[in-house]
Amino acid sequence: LSQNEKLFQAIQSLIRSPDFEMLSPAQKKIIENDLRDFRLAGVHLPADQKERMATLQKELTQLMTKYSENVMDATQSWTLHITDPYQLEGLPPQALQLAIDNAKRRGLEGYVFTLDYPSYSTAVRFLRDRELRKQLYEAYSTRASDQGPMAGKWDNTAIMEKILKVRHEIAQLVGFKNYAEYSLATKMAKTPDEVLHFLHDLLIRSKAIAEKEYEEVRQLAKSLDNLSALEIWDVSYYSEKLQELKFKFSQEDFRPYFPIQKVLDGMFTLVNKLYGIHIREEKNIEVWHPHVRFFSIHDDKNELRGGFYIDLYARPHKRDGAWMDECRVRRLLDGKGIQHPIAYLTCNFMPPVDGLPGLLTHDDVLTLFHEFGHCLHHMLTKVDYPSVAGINGVPWDAVEFPSQFMENYCWEKESLSLISGHYETGEPLPDELYQKMIAAKHFQTGLQMVRQLEFAIFDFRLHLEYDPAKSGEGEPQTQLILNDVRKNTSVIPVPAFNRFQHSFSHVFAGSYAAGYYSYKWAEVLSSDAYAKFEEQGIFDRKTGRAFMENILEMGGVRDPMSAFIAFRGREPTIDALLKQNGITKRTAA
Repeated sequence: LSQNEKLFQAIQSLIRSPDFEMLSPAQKKIIENDLRDFRLAGVHLPADQKERMATLQKELTQLMTKYSENVMDATQSWTLHITDPYQLEGLPPQALQLAIDNAKRRGLEGYVFTLDYPSYSTAVRFLRDRELRKQLYEAYSTRASDQGPMAGKWDNTAIMEKILKVRHEIAQLVGFKNYAEYSLATKMAKTPDEVLHFLHDLLIRSKAIAEKEYEEVRQLAKSLDNLSALEIWDVSYYSEKLQELKFKFSQEDFRPYFPIQKVLDGMFTLVNKLYGIHIREEKNIEVWHPHVRFFSIHDDKNELRGGFYIDLYARPHKRDGAWMDECRVRRLLDGKGIQHPIAYLTCNFMPPVDGLPGLLTHDDVLTLFHEFGHCLHHMLTKVDYPSVAGINGVPWDAVEFPSQFMENYCWEKESLSLISGHYETGEPLPDELYQKMIAAKHFQTGLQMVRQLEFAIFDFRLHLEYDPAKSGEGEPQTQLILNDVRKNTSVIPVPAFNRFQHSFSHVFAGSYAAGYYSYKWAEVLSSDAYAKFEEQGIFDRKTGRAFMENILEMGGVRDPMSAFIAFRGREPTIDALLKQNGITKRTAA
């Protein structure tokens, strides 16, 4: 269809018609997007090149699927079985219970750790045993690669090169120099230079801070355990120790105060205050697992706006990470009203163990709010045409804006009083713990910033600089470019066996190819937008209504910059992002 010349000419005739100006903004946008997408799909190409494009698109889909399957197989296949409880010193009780449950499910005595993120991340942060941390890190960082304990078994090396080769050829077929330029044809950013300048500007502002933060961790490891050489599998452990020493708390301290039902109830109350919407659980909807639930959304006129499934806990054979996806899109039905949008909200939190409810860390709460922001963007749309309704048609570097915006509410005392309550007593988050959390808000934000910038610069340069003529010559280009990026960005030394790129599913099995920079790009929008709520009141209904009408309801109809200006009254600036990350103040200091 995307290469059908008659269909292309028919749609082109619409834009040339005098009636085009009478169409709604949504209809005009669909036509403009369709013509752009026809060209990106090669509608103008001769027959043999069209056939080649179709072959390449099919091959790309198969390669990305295989990449994803390899990551999942590698994640599920490796376990660490421990029988000596003394080796598990430092592990929090809930993580210990999860390890016991993992062992029981496999018919084993003792404890089992997996590479599912809740099991892995908690273990490397808290396990006192350095050798166990190393084993876990090596297994996790070499998944689906030529290194580590599963070397070569589900190796994505050749698949990554093929994916890059196919993307590069697709881009060149339709007149672009490389896939980075091809990717920007559908984004807010217009040129590779604009993207790289943006990323390097952030790097310049944050790297010195990151280096100081890393030195603090290194010094602590030396003073506590006389560790002369800090390895990467030590960083999370001593960072956790440093946070406990500086601020007298750990992420695990939050779990009793964030039982999942309380968090959900509070989150739903919060968006009711902001947008006037009402969310209720529907018990009669079929689900695919006992942990999955379904909720409907009604607006302040009690009109149905949409619904969403929520699937929060890690389990075997479930894709890692957290994401939102669409089940149904809003559309007009012939003579039958509107098909309402439905979303999937998926996370991989530590499941309920030992009779306790699901308990979240503050980091988990941030993740939940982020994905729920995507859901609201999808469900609150008032656009009746699927290709520009909800998250559809929104440039990829703006799609993270509503999700990152929601994260801000996880730091406000007023909203924390809604979403927190001790699972046994109902007591809200104590002020003492809240003050420690706020004091620690900017803890290692420099390290976090440079880590994200490393991923973003690697992804963008990979698709900008990939050369098919060099494919198969010596070390893979993925590794060469990553090594070069790390020279400029990395603060923490990375071992030679690390194969992070082999499980970088966002880019090699998802929609973020030459677009991972979107997280930081959209963070500029979200930080600046939230600054208006800080000025007017974080639950100010007038500001909330303006945000809903100009951002959440618009779908992909309006240019994101125009939508932002309509809400904010001006173009965004980077200042709010730097302030939120504590970078401006600390740079000045």
